[in-house]
Amino acid sequence: MFLEASPEDRGKRIDVWLSEKTGLSRSGVQKILKQGGVTLAPSGERPKPSYRLKGGEKVELALPPEERLELEPEPLPLDIVYEDEDLMVINKPQGMVVHPAPGHARGTLVHALLHHCQNIRGLGPDFRPGIVHRLDKDTSGLLVVAKSQRAYESLAAQLKRRTMKRVYLALVHGRMKSREGVIEAPIGRHSRDRKRMAVTFRSSRPALTFYRVLEEFDKYTLIEARLFTGRTHQIRVHLSHMGNPVVGDRLYGPKSPATPGQLLHAACLGFVHPTRQEYMEFTAPLPGYFQRFLELLREAKENGGRVADSSCEAHDRSPGG
Repeated sequence: MFLEASPEDRGKRIDVWLSEKTGLSRSGVQKILKQGGVTLAPSGERPKPSYRLKGGEKVELALPPEERLELEPEPLPLDIVYEDEDLMVINKPQGMVVHPAPGHARGTLVHALLHHCQNIRGLGPDFRPGIVHRLDKDTSGLLVVAKSQRAYESLAAQLKRRTMKRVYLALVHGRMKSREGVIEAPIGRHSRDRKRMAVTFRSSRPALTFYRVLEEFDKYTLIEARLFTGRTHQIRVHLSHMGNPVVGDRLYGPKSPATPGQLLHAACLGFVHPTRQEYMEFTAPLPGYFQRFLELLREAKENGGRVADSSCEAHDRSPGG
């Protein structure tokens, strides 16, 4: 790949510039630079990540070969909340990727599911068998997996009609502007960083999130968030857009080294069973690290305050619930 730096690029770090130009992550670009995969013409210099552009350089970037994605079963632990012949409800841990993708060719939820249930092959896209909806790597909580074609089609239709209930708990920075509200802002791919999403009116899709404050701390707020649409990174992008990014979200919020990762949890999931046509609802308690962090915040509060009801049933009073 050949690129040319313009006079306006003068002074930019080459790793930042290449990330913006290619859509590769900055860490990925840095790895290529350190391995000598970037050459400046006509000097032949192989710059370090900290190299500052002078403007006008011609840059040759040697992209690494694409990682081969394979779907081989792996005996990874699964927290199965419910299972029958049609579907499974899984409580996904923080840090587990849902399906294979470049950079995550092994160790995903799909690999674990294939070890547990081979017959999900062929349900849905090639590398997402049985996956009806997904959670981000660092988001914990509930998702439903189809085990039959009938179940896959029914659950996918419920998701498309926005009748599937998905309620999250999130700890965010700062105080929300109101006790509850609807965030309605379109989401699309970030114009410069292809790894990120953003609130934008260019090449975007409508996105709607309802939130409700549960508990307030000095510098943080615990909220419930309910999805009405399901855009990539929707809750994280919407809350960051409001000025209240999720604690521990390193992509859309401030670096929070003192926190135990991203504090966003899919706590409640409801849908109509594809075969029995009965409404089913599942809940998953907060992971221990999330709960312990809240306990520390509560201990630090100078004055006691009432904690709002955080049950899934309380969310049935929300618009569209």
